[in-house]
Amino acid sequence: MRNDTRLRFNAAMTQLATLNGVSSVTEKFTVSPTIAQKIEGQIQKKVQFLGMINVEEVIDQTAEVLGLGMGSTIAGRTDTSGSGERTAIDPSNISRKRDYFCRQTNFDTAIRYNRLDMWAHKPNFYPLFKDQIQTQQGLDRIMIGWNGTSAAATTNRSTNPLLQDVNIGWLQKIRTDAPAQHMTEGAEGTGKITVGATGDYKNLDALVQNIADEYIHPIFRDGTDLVVIVGRNLLNEKNFRITNNADDNENVLAGQVLVSQIQIGGLKAIRVPYFAENAILITSLDNLSIYWQKGTRRRHIIDEPKKDQIANYESVNEDYVVEEYEKVAFAENIEFID
Repeated sequence: MRNDTRLRFNAAMTQLATLNGVSSVTEKFTVSPTIAQKIEGQIQKKVQFLGMINVEEVIDQTAEVLGLGMGSTIAGRTDTSGSGERTAIDPSNISRKRDYFCRQTNFDTAIRYNRLDMWAHKPNFYPLFKDQIQTQQGLDRIMIGWNGTSAAATTNRSTNPLLQDVNIGWLQKIRTDAPAQHMTEGAEGTGKITVGATGDYKNLDALVQNIADEYIHPIFRDGTDLVVIVGRNLLNEKNFRITNNADDNENVLAGQVLVSQIQIGGLKAIRVPYFAENAILITSLDNLSIYWQKGTRRRHIIDEPKKDQIANYESVNEDYVVEEYEKVAFAENIEFID
């Protein structure tokens, strides 16, 4: 690291320590609550999809799911002239009560000296350092949400390149906790859902309409907030004409949501990074949540001269939550025939 880079870096680390009320960032510290909230907000801005779902701060490591949406009707009438009494309805959730559990996730990042040297002359030196870390945290969260199937004590990036073993994501929770909302094969029991002239469904529209009518609870079925998230193998680029401005570079970055000009089964079709390739998910985006536990974001930034790099060791306790299972229809193993 060049001397001028060292000066800029040391000044940034001193300021970071001051903001968090610690003497040094070279020892593990708990990020201050205000800064932790700010970090979460910045991650959501950098990765578009996270700004479209719920990213909620919770106090307890485990407790009952918040139930952020309205899951029941509340209108009614009771004759109170006799023994009848009016009863208040909790509309937050119509499914069985269940708990979340926030597990520690490590987001450990190394930045090489030569990259820091490239940034040293820029006035936004520290934001460049910070943005790289925060953007990758956000992208990893999306990947875990769609692909996570387990929470291993020690994860293996080689055997689980889509972070399948970091935490249990939304799709896996539907598979295990809400099998009534999950479709994996057609009527003939082939282990696949076939789409085509001689398939289980003539086209994707028919499939989407069918599972929406069959699996989505009537209270949600006509909701204007429902979308269909589509795997990239199901619609090719020619058919998936996006409404995003093609001249806007931000829309081609990983982590951005592509919105199609076409509808599938009467629902807006969107494509989200890292979603299962041969699958569709019908829900509203605000039915998907990431809970992060207050007071658990911890950091440790150290110089590693033997590796010619700065290492940022960072962790936070989090969980991936589907707020209302009856507002979900998930189909996978979809295959085109004919």
